[in-house]
Amino acid sequence: MLLQTKEFKNFKLRAKDGDIGKAIEFFFDDKHWTVRYLVADTGGWLFGRQVLISPYALGPVDESQRVFPVKLTKKQIEESPLLESNKPVSRQFENEFYDYYGWPAYWYGSYSWGVNPYMLSDQKLPDETIRHEKAWDPNLRSMNEVTGYHIQATDGTIGHVAGFIIDENTWTIRYMIVDTGNWWVEHQVLISPQWIDRISWDESKVFLAMSRDTIKQAPEYMEESLTRDYETDLHKHYDRQGYWTEEPPTKENKTVL
Repeated sequence: MLLQTKEFKNFKLRAKDGDIGKAIEFFFDDKHWTVRYLVADTGGWLFGRQVLISPYALGPVDESQRVFPVKLTKKQIEESPLLESNKPVSRQFENEFYDYYGWPAYWYGSYSWGVNPYMLSDQKLPDETIRHEKAWDPNLRSMNEVTGYHIQATDGTIGHVAGFIIDENTWTIRYMIVDTGNWWVEHQVLISPQWIDRISWDESKVFLAMSRDTIKQAPEYMEESLTRDYETDLHKHYDRQGYWTEEPPTKENKTVL
């Protein structure tokens, strides 16, 4: 299932023993473009600290109840490693956080979830040789911060990042929503992070190796249009292979919003 990040903010985060708030922020790494943490607004329950929820702790979304199940108790969350508000997520914190919950660290291995492209909370950690050779140092980015970044085509600015679309199965950011409203009124298109040429974090700009006209002629994005047929047309327009062709045959390949 693909979901806009703004939709997440309408879902309650429900622990095993009660609601804990709503997601107000997301941290992702800029290598695999995968969400690593949701930041929960707990309404003052744990004042003075950021409450981070890993996708490992989340169950399938309940659309009818507008709920994201969290497979943890409030006590587990309360006793988890402390991250003070407005502090960056350090490697030391991540090590303590993952050790506390007993989850395999995603930064060991070549895939987005370590030694596996999908989340397997019961997978074993790689041996010391693999851990030494394949460990990488993720840079975690804030979606709230990246929203608003300018999109730079080869021949000029084309718009800005207006939001993100996340794959709930893998927690990969499948698309950035690009608002071209300053050039074409009420017009939005999608760009996959895989199609980005480079990003200047200092300049708050996303650079694409394609022209403004190419982006303008892409299939227009509207929430109700996000189907697999739409994605297929989008990838054909940019002459790109669909990410779903790499999914294992046991996974559902239908996309719904």
